[in-house]
Amino acid sequence: MRLKSSIWVAAYLRRCQTEGVFGAVSRRGAEEAGAVFVKVALMDGNAMLYAPAPQTVYDDSRPAERLFLPIAPQPAPERSIDERLAKEVRFDPDAWIVETEDRAGRHFLDLAKS
Repeated sequence: MRLKSSIWVAAYLRRCQTEGVFGAVSRRGAEEAGAVFVKVALMDGNAMLYAPAPQTVYDDSRPAERLFLPIAPQPAPERSIDERLAKEVRFDPDAWIVETEDRAGRHFLDLAKS
């Protein structure tokens, strides 16, 4: 059984805080099972965006994990990331958006193996 999105987001923000990374919810989605998108601002006008991995990449022995994939292999201008997030919200109004700021681009997410 997977954690509610609201609980996962709270735990994720706590993890960021303990590592000295500022993070905040910029859009609150469905409490139970909204998809979570994580934007990591690099504080130079660029950012990285991490989206939920498709269900096909999950390990059957650990279905409760939340795995993420980077939307692009390199940082992109924040404006383009924000435009992408606006499209995601139009497609899925239950989505969460979490934003962090870290010059080194640390994200503390479990990434799916490609």
